[in-house]
Amino acid sequence: MQESLIQQVIEMAVENVRRGGGPFAALVVRDGIVIASGVNQVTRCNDPTAHAEIVAIREGCRVLGDFQLRGCDLYSSCEPCPMCLGAIYWARPSRLYFAATHDDATAAGFDDTFIYRQIEMPHAQRSIPMIHVAAEAATRPFAEWARQSDKVKY
Repeated sequence: MQESLIQQVIEMAVENVRRGGGPFAALVVRDGIVIASGVNQVTRCNDPTAHAEIVAIREGCRVLGDFQLRGCDLYSSCEPCPMCLGAIYWARPSRLYFAATHDDATAAGFDDTFIYRQIEMPHAQRSIPMIHVAAEAATRPFAEWARQSDKVKY
């Protein structure tokens, strides 16, 4: 079954390229049934977060009525970028299956390695400098969160 779902997600990515989109697609599968899908819509929607995995996760969560994908598998046409990887961990699917590697994506001009290197650098030395502003009240939202007895942990 994994091979047929990987083939399906690859074909979705190819079709997305033919329609002017990026070469990425993803599926959310539960109990062997596709419950959600997504293709890269970055340029179509002018949304840098509209990667295939993000689109599929959003749709899968909507279908399930939950903010997590526990009990689901995610299939991707390519090894996820750092943003999608973070979203996948937050969504907590059971497994991730992918076809092409990040090296394959790099060879095609999608170099996620740059982002991985940026994460390792000190904040101020990144290509987009990140400046920590030590505000006295910075932890107030966390204190408020800790006091809530009816919070939904995630």
